[in-house]
Formats: sequence, structure tokens, C-alpha cells
Amino acid sequence: MTLLRQKYTRRITIGLLVGIISSVVFVIFKTQNSTGYVLLGAALGILFAVSRRAYPFDYIESMLTAAALGILFWVCFNCLLFPLLTGHSPPWTAMGMRQLFPELVAWVLYGACLGLLLVLGNQLAFQLLGPEQQKSRPTQAITTRIVIVGGGFAGMTVAQHLEQAFGADPTVSITIISDTNALLFTPMLAEVAGGSLEPSHICNPLRTSLRRTQVIHGCVTQIDTQHKQLTLTTKTPFSQPDTITYDHLVLAVGSISNFLEREDIRLHALSFKSIEDAIRIRGHAINMLEYADRETDKDKRAAMLTFVIAGAGFAGAELAGALNDLLRSALPYYPTIQQHEIRILLVHSRDHILPELSRSLADYAMTQMEARGVTMRLNTRLTGAHAGGVILNKDEEVGTNTLVWTAGVKPHPLVQTLAADHDSHGAIAVDQYLAVPALSGVWALGDCALVNDAVTHQPCPPTAQFALREAYTLAHNIHAGVHYQPLKPFHFNALGILCVVGYQTACAEIKGLRFSGFFAWILWRGIYLSKLPGLERKIRVLSDWIIEIFFPRDIVQTIDLDERPTTIMEIEQIVPPITGSQPRG
Repeated sequence: MTLLRQKYTRRITIGLLVGIISSVVFVIFKTQNSTGYVLLGAALGILFAVSRRAYPFDYIESMLTAAALGILFWVCFNCLLFPLLTGHSPPWTAMGMRQLFPELVAWVLYGACLGLLLVLGNQLAFQLLGPEQQKSRPTQAITTRIVIVGGGFAGMTVAQHLEQAFGADPTVSITIISDTNALLFTPMLAEVAGGSLEPSHICNPLRTSLRRTQVIHGCVTQIDTQHKQLTLTTKTPFSQPDTITYDHLVLAVGSISNFLEREDIRLHALSFKSIEDAIRIRGHAINMLEYADRETDKDKRAAMLTFVIAGAGFAGAELAGALNDLLRSALPYYPTIQQHEIRILLVHSRDHILPELSRSLADYAMTQMEARGVTMRLNTRLTGAHAGGVILNKDEEVGTNTLVWTAGVKPHPLVQTLAADHDSHGAIAVDQYLAVPALSGVWALGDCALVNDAVTHQPCPPTAQFALREAYTLAHNIHAGVHYQPLKPFHFNALGILCVVGYQTACAEIKGLRFSGFFAWILWRGIYLSKLPGLERKIRVLSDWIIEIFFPRDIVQTIDLDERPTTIMEIEQIVPPITGSQPRG
């Protein structure tokens, strides 16, 4: 028996069995001609098993996919095919749809059972028979090596679109290099800092979203554009620098915090860019409550309970709202701390916050945040920082043990090492096709690139929705370039802007329409939940939001990133090793 016949015989057998078992649903619902439904269910089970590639433990996705197909089968068979075969017109009336509702429920349950049993059947076959035998293909040399540096929105989306464009082409290899092994969903980062979401729930592993892309957890330290080589280091303690050759290099390294060359601010401020930053901010805020609960010195206590956030753009405003909610909701556990002692200070150099929004929505956001207890310091610059305080406008001292810097970012320094044009902030310039003109085979997008719209000729903002669209265009152009086809210039009109400034309060502008308050907050959660990668992550985040409705925010500190020992030597410095015999029991 050939390998191909073995493969499909196995799939047909599994599909037949799970299709028949799942068809019991039709018997339970007492549908007309149950025998016919069982035969139809068996045939559809075979079709589903043969056409769908099975992944281990893929229960939920398989169930939902098959359940959705069940709705399609109901429309095709019960609403169209069966009536036509019996000489009747399709029952498109409300009464006709109501009469067919039991069949709809049966089809959905059939699909869910089929999807679940198919995964279980494949796992059982794997344990009994081993993996499916694959037909060996003649080895073909790799002629196109595509390397993506950066695993954020831009880099991840480029890899996904390249996988779709090139399919299983063995002559093309795709590699993504990232200093983290997961995609961070940054729109929800403030909710992690505020304790609404668990950190891992907004981080989707790169390997689970990419089917054929090689994922390397490392950091690129040097780019040799002349020889088309990258030098990278991995985070393993014994690794040596490695080199990777590329034909097409995609730079999607994003941005880093810009401390405006102020060393004092860099040393004393917390940044807000990564999941580690959000965890650190939350842990530090809870620490301040713990320390202040027992502090009797008035000035020290005030500094512990004053939280300064520099910069009132999206990141700063959302963090201020989330941190304010966390601290004030935790006060019932700290009876010595009063509401009026908590001070969230949002410092901004302009005359209004959230400059990305219209003035009316920005004013609404400011009013709502002030009503919740956030103090605004507009037309104010943070000019210095030291242990225990910050300096505003060069002469005003504010005592605080917490400074979070969200007042600016700059492109990753890696792109500034390349011999190409850059803007005043260090972003590398690209043409209308997202290629770096001076460097053959180099492309760039996202926060690290200066991207001008091909139609308006205006710089594109460094937002996630633009990065996603740039990624689609860039992947298309690499595929077109490899196959000597015309390239596509980049053009995109923003869909809208969403911003949360506190629990159940948000602002939204979508295609000229403005929303605020609770409806905008629901809209924010709905839109970003739909964009969160992976069904598993969606369910985890949704469960966190449901738990938040019924229970207070958790104040448990599981990780202390500032003080946690990381090596045996550091641990021994804190806890001396045991040198003598110790009594037992």
C-alpha cells in the first residue's frame, strides 16, 4: 500500500467513525429521516477528516470550526437543497426559519462533536499507529532566504503573510528573530499594569502562530549589508555569536523609550514598553501601598503614595487610569491609607492630554480622569529626577518614589547603524514600496521606519493598525519581487482611534464618528478582543474580564523583577550556604 493510500485510508476511517458517532445528535433531536442524517453525517465526517490537518490538543479551534460548518450545512441542506429536492421553495419566512430551528441546533452540536472527536481520534491513532507517514520529497536547494528581525505586530504579521504567499515552496526559507518568544498585544498592556489581566494572557507564543517559519529567540547585534549577513546572540549563557545569511531582510525592531539624553531620568524612571515593565509597575505600586501602610513619617508616606507619570499620550493616559483604578480598589485592604492620600500625577507638556484625539474627546477624557482622582499637570515639563522625587519646570520639587516615563520613544538603535537615510529621530527611510533604497534586499516597517503614504505623502503614525497594513504590503512586495511581478505602493487610511482612561470609561473615533463613556469602553474591549491573536488568548482574557466583574483586583505579588536573585552566587550572598550539620525535624 502506498504512503498516500495509507494516509487517506487512516483519515477516512477516523472520519467515518467520528461522523457516525456525532450523527447520534440527529437521532436525539428526532429529526425526520434520521437514517439519512446519519449517512450524511458520516460522509461529512470523512470530508472534514480528509481536508483538515490535525494538530494535537487543538480541541477548541477544531470544535468551533466544525460548529461553524454545521451552520453552513444547515443553510445548504435544510434551507436550500432538501426543499428543492421535495419540490418546495426555500423557507425564508420567519415561520419557516422557526420550524427549522431544531435542525440548526442539531447541526451545530453535530459539528462541535465532530471537531472534538476528530482531535481525540487522531491522538488515539497517533498512540496506536504512530505519526502519519509523509511522502519524501526530492531535496531542493533554498534559493531565497527571508529573515525578519523583530517579533512584534509588524514582524509577526509579515511572517504570517509570507507563509500564505509562498505556501510550501521548499526553495524559500522564512526566519524570524525576536528577543522574546511571544507577541505582546500592547493595546492591553495598561490592563496588566492595572491588575485587570494576567500577563501571559496578552502574550501569544510566536511558534503557535507560525507553521513553517523558523523562530530564533535572540538579539541581532550587527548587520553586514555588503555580505548580507546578520550577527546575533541568543540568551543562553553558553552560546556564541552566530551569523545568518539573508536575501531579503525585514527590519521590524520597533522602538525603545526615549529619555531625551537625561541620565537622571533614565536611572530613576520606570519605562512602559514591555510585559516586564507592566509587571514591574504593578508590583512596585503594591509595594508602595505595603510600605506606606506602616510608615508614620508624613513626607515619606506622601512620597510613597505619589505616582508620577510623564507623558499624557495614549500610553500615559491609559496607564494613569489603570493604575488609579488598581490603587484605589486596593485600599480596603490597607485601612491606614485614605483615598485622598493616593495621588496620581499626570505630567504633560501640552495644554491638553491625548493629542491624537479630537479636542472634545480629549477634554472629556481629562474631565473623567480628574473626577476619578487623577491630577493633571498640563503645560509642565519634567526636568529632573532623583531618588525620592522629581523636578517640574526646573524649580518645583515633587516628592515621589514612583516615576513612569511615557513621554517619548525613539526607533531601535539597530537601524541607526545602517548606512542609509534617517529622519531626525533615527527612523530609517523607506520608499513607497517599504524598501530601503540604499540597501539591496533590505525592507523596514513599523516604529523603526519612516513610512510615507504613497497617496498623501504624509508620514504614517507608528500605530499597530498601520504596522499591520504595512506588513501586508511588504510581504506582498517581497513575494512579487521574488517572482518578478510589479510591486504595490503603500497606502492606508486609518480606521479609527480607541483609548481607555479608566474602568468602564473610554473614548473612540471611528471613521469620523465619536463615542465616549461606557459604550466606547464596550467597543474598545470588543474590537481589541477580536484582534487578540489566538482563540485560547481570547478566552483567557474574556475570563479575566468576567472575574473582574465579581471579584476585586488581585494584589498578590508573584514576581519581584527588581529584587529577585537570578544566579546561585546572588542567592548565596543573601542566604549563606549551610556548612555544618543541621538538626532535623
